[in-house]
Amino acid sequence: MADLTWRGAAAHGSRTRALRVRTSALVVVAVVLTVLVVPLAVPLDEQAVDLGAKLLPPSPAHPFGTDEVGRDLLLRCVYGLRVSLLVGVVAALAATVIGTAAGALAGALGGWVDRAVMRIVDLFSSVPHLLLGIFVVAMFRPGIWPVVASVALTHWLSTARIVRAELLSLRTRPYIDAAVSGGSSRWRVTVRHLLPGVLPRAALAAVLMIPHAIWHESALSFLGLGLPTHEASLGNMVNSARGSLLAGDWWPTLFPGLFIIVPTLAVAGLAGAWRERLDPRRRSELTL
Repeated sequence: MADLTWRGAAAHGSRTRALRVRTSALVVVAVVLTVLVVPLAVPLDEQAVDLGAKLLPPSPAHPFGTDEVGRDLLLRCVYGLRVSLLVGVVAALAATVIGTAAGALAGALGGWVDRAVMRIVDLFSSVPHLLLGIFVVAMFRPGIWPVVASVALTHWLSTARIVRAELLSLRTRPYIDAAVSGGSSRWRVTVRHLLPGVLPRAALAAVLMIPHAIWHESALSFLGLGLPTHEASLGNMVNSARGSLLAGDWWPTLFPGLFIIVPTLAVAGLAGAWRERLDPRRRSELTL
């Protein structure tokens, strides 16, 4: 009886994970298609203002309603999500490259190089990401690329630790000893044998980083340090809607917030399934 109960629970868990992955994949595909197709079909006029239509509630004409100056919220949410995804993907890739290079350098060379790299990682880790990101973007004019640089320079630390730990584990494998005994140089062993072994983990770290990067960009824009306030950004939209929320107009805050939360949870769901495939023993829910 206990065995049957365990099998039933395992089957239920498997179905739940499969449903989560399918749902996450559908949401991600829908988001990508939306941000690719809608801007081509419906151009956004950043300067378009219609004070006669300000703060209209959701309706067939404006499914998400309008904002405080009469702009369509659905269109602006789509454009804001496009910016967030661009920042998230580019910053995650840049951070992964930086983290992989630093972790590989530390793990492959060891000694004082390893200690120096890890002290740098510890130093950056001691400062909150958002505070360090604010310092980076404050040195430039508001725009998308300072935000990308801010996210990339504050999110490579975990990747460096993961790559270093994986390299140290791989260095103990027999085939690495055989390659060294065969006369292969340290550089050749690292490039031919060690790096290919850590690339799946590095790629997973990049996917896991996308939700963090999106939230980071939204937080910076919310604080007025991201994109210029007139440009469509989910963080800007939430910030500008605070007064409307206090007046009882909920839609200017709700829909941009959902556009931040739902896509990031979908990406996190896919990343969690990928992590489980890389390490089946860790069947825990993804913690962001």
